[in-house]
Amino acid sequence: MKLQGAVIKEQGVTFAIVVVKKHIVDSQAQSQNTAGSFATLFPGMPLVLMAQDGRGVPKYRGRRDIVKFLANIHPSQIPWKEYTVN
Repeated sequence: MKLQGAVIKEQGVTFAIVVVKKHIVDSQAQSQNTAGSFATLFPGMPLVLMAQDGRGVPKYRGRRDIVKFLANIHPSQIPWKEYTVN
């Protein structure tokens, strides 16, 4: 399986972002399950999930301070990369 994600270091915190479908971000339970499944790909890092609505507006779910930081930057500023999960 392939996914779009990024690893960012900001203000001394290294964290990961993974793009998922909007219904996952909209559900706390599904977000927790999905984030847990990506933990081995990004070990020891806080993980934020990101989805976009029909207009391309991003919505994030994860650690509050990281979500607040991401809400203030444009998604094009994130160094996206394709990851392969076995």
